[in-house]
Amino acid sequence: MTWPFIFPHPEPEPVRTRVWPVFLPFAGCPYRCVFCAQDKQTGQDEADLESILHTLEMDLDEALALGRGPYELAYFGGTFTALPSPWPEAFLGLAMRYRERGLITHVRCSTRPDCVDEPSLALLRAQGLDMVELGIQSFDDEALKTSGRGYTGDVARAACEAVKASGLALGVQFLPGLPGDRPGMFASDMRIAADLEPETARLYPCLVINGTPMARMWERGEYEPWSLKRAKVELSEVLPVLWEKNVRIIRLGLAPEGTLEGNILAGPWHPAFGQSVRGMALLKILRAEIVRFGKKPVCLDVPRRYSGEIYGHGRELAPRYFELGVPESSITFVDGECFQLS
Repeated sequence: MTWPFIFPHPEPEPVRTRVWPVFLPFAGCPYRCVFCAQDKQTGQDEADLESILHTLEMDLDEALALGRGPYELAYFGGTFTALPSPWPEAFLGLAMRYRERGLITHVRCSTRPDCVDEPSLALLRAQGLDMVELGIQSFDDEALKTSGRGYTGDVARAACEAVKASGLALGVQFLPGLPGDRPGMFASDMRIAADLEPETARLYPCLVINGTPMARMWERGEYEPWSLKRAKVELSEVLPVLWEKNVRIIRLGLAPEGTLEGNILAGPWHPAFGQSVRGMALLKILRAEIVRFGKKPVCLDVPRRYSGEIYGHGRELAPRYFELGVPESSITFVDGECFQLS
């Protein structure tokens, strides 16, 4: 191996965009899954679609007048593709009007795998939709059944293919640690997901939220969520699997929106969860490269963009680098995109 040894981070280049989220809690949903807590996340018990549309139009007008933007408009919560007519057309039509004026550049929505088909998706694409994020949660039939999802893993896989066949970009969302989970299930889910080659993924370890059916399962001793340690380890191990297929990970863990944080009863939640997971994944990558390097490194140059995650949260990983023979004194943060061992 030649000196110096230069290599990139395997993570795909992030897309720099400002997202304007619009929440439609429970709208169009045919089920109430055991883990669902959209009311706690958004502070709304249900979506008043007319009011949401009217408020969005006023807010977009204000942003346009102030010269803000551009934005990616994202319709989250609920099941967008199952909204009754004329609501999908109304929300996409509004987005199109502001797209023509340069404020909106991209439109995405979230929905369920059993509420999509290629013809209806192609129609939404023609009306201005760019991406569909599917709430897969898992490909495992038993976990889906236990969680009250109402579809099978085959339906979820077919939905991913339908999104891509319609010409829309595909995003996927998973809930590791669902009721019915067993060792190896999440890793298997991620291998399947990687092979489907979505553009993006969100990974939300399952939390026990007050007022949900899963909270009652937990209280009765019928469900045990993952520990924080297990969640960090499991997610850090699958990130390279997704990165290898050029999948961008756009969220790790739920954000403390609405009244969510105060209603978490159990489960692997931490305000810096994503930082910890990314740091652990980076440590595994660097360990493998040091082994491949074949020599005891004298110093490690780290791209400055990774300075916030190399040591994890609260410098929790600093001792691990020392054990690798890379103490903090040998690490230098540099401009550029590649790591360098020398």
